[in-house]
Amino acid sequence: MGTVAHAQWKNETYALKGGWNAIYLHGEATHATLDELFPNSGDAANVLEVWRWNPAPDQVQFTSTPLLPAPGPPEWNVWVRGGASNLANMAGQAGYLIKCSGTAANSYSVSIPQRPLPPSATWVRHGANLLGFPAKTAGGNPKFSTYFATFPAAIAANTKIFKYIGGDLGPNNPLQIFSPVTETLDRNQAYWFSAEVVGDFYAPLEISLSNPDGLDFGRTASVITASLRNRTAATVTITLTESPSGAVPSVPAGLTPIEAAVPLTRGGLPISAGNGNHTVVIAPQSSVELDFGINRGLMTGATGALYASLLKFTDSSSLIDIDLPVRANVGSLTGLWIGEASVTNVVSKVATSPGSTTARPYPLRMIVHVDDSGKARLLSQVFLGTLNEAGDPQGLCVQESQLKPGSKASALRFSVAHMPLDRTIDDTGSGNSGNVALGAAMVRSLFLDYREGTNPFVHLYHPDHDNKDARPDGTSTPKAEGVESFSVTRQCTFDFASTAPPGVTGWGTQVIGGTYSEILTGLHKEAIQVSGTFELRRVSEIGSITTTTVVNP
Repeated sequence: MGTVAHAQWKNETYALKGGWNAIYLHGEATHATLDELFPNSGDAANVLEVWRWNPAPDQVQFTSTPLLPAPGPPEWNVWVRGGASNLANMAGQAGYLIKCSGTAANSYSVSIPQRPLPPSATWVRHGANLLGFPAKTAGGNPKFSTYFATFPAAIAANTKIFKYIGGDLGPNNPLQIFSPVTETLDRNQAYWFSAEVVGDFYAPLEISLSNPDGLDFGRTASVITASLRNRTAATVTITLTESPSGAVPSVPAGLTPIEAAVPLTRGGLPISAGNGNHTVVIAPQSSVELDFGINRGLMTGATGALYASLLKFTDSSSLIDIDLPVRANVGSLTGLWIGEASVTNVVSKVATSPGSTTARPYPLRMIVHVDDSGKARLLSQVFLGTLNEAGDPQGLCVQESQLKPGSKASALRFSVAHMPLDRTIDDTGSGNSGNVALGAAMVRSLFLDYREGTNPFVHLYHPDHDNKDARPDGTSTPKAEGVESFSVTRQCTFDFASTAPPGVTGWGTQVIGGTYSEILTGLHKEAIQVSGTFELRRVSEIGSITTTTVVNP
């Protein structure tokens, strides 16, 4: 029940009559037992038996006729209220016979909460198919002849179609359909098709997905492609409509709550009216591919939180009404991120030379680690290898001495040339704020003491830039700040973009980035401002790191 516990929901209502009915579940209701789905109260108390047809695709003959359910044959699983049952739950994309109390004159309205599934159907060669179809209901149900025009074997002259209309089983129940031209197709009803044909037809529009569970982004996926095929001989306009999931069933307890609808996008834009992303035109007997993404920057719930919704496909011919399940979980940004900032603008301090655009971008390598608590550290170097700890764990550290001595050859070292070594800067201390999050800003201040070797004013061997007052006897005394060099502060701001730049996949899970800016003080009498963009890629999901005391003298 693990998959269903983390699902989007739709509460489908079925119109039943006393006696025998046939329904089709377009979603699965395996989250609950049948005793829970049909409690002994309200209209549901009138449901006495549920039978599921289990056709074997390679079956040649029946144990008994499929039109008359009988206990024992392997084609049937049955649930009987208060009696022996071998039907534990209701799987999706399956037909069921429902027996209710009373006669055909009695009407009941029974709701079944279910997790919608992508449409599917299997027509078996022995010719007994209890099937339902995702037909449109708003504005009138389509006729059999129109719906099956691209799969004529289903309504051919040698095909028999039956439907259940309530009442006892007999000559008039199930009732044979003789006129596909006048008979309308009910999406919630299952029909017997005695058609000796093999196929997978379920609708004039076919939707192919790489994931049989639908548009399931999980916590890391950023793009899912759906292929749409128009089987008809006419141009069809498909309308896409996203709607929130239905309420999470209260029975049984413990089903995962839903934070909100998935912020679904197409072409980087939300799927909504007014931006052209809600309609798709498909030429006759042609296919198109649609790329769907999500804006993870709008998923502000806690790590692991479930977002779920439904993406409805309807067509201009008023034939189909397909709900695709959409789900995603809030991912964690924990781990090691490496990339670079590209500086493209430097504000000029020369009055006669205004402007800020540089002749070419200047790259600055950046290393950021986000630990399990969400704290982000800007690093000057990091090692990935076997740590010098009990159990020889693989991990991250900031000093070579923290690696296991005999395993250093296999370790990886990443470093930044424009920062002093062994520098780790988190959100504590003056000028530091924020952490890594889409749509948020992180500020890290890097302080270079006037005596530091990486200070641009300092030169180890030049007597005018070594901060020393040399004497004839070969000794020296240190000079104060401001005589030969100055302390420098670099305030680095990372503004994380919520949405991906064009052509970038994995945004918010494997790739993050946005706008980079830096204010340098101490290099000039005025602060120098530079800016550009940055992009970081996750190279490890390890959330712990062995560090020393945060260094920022």
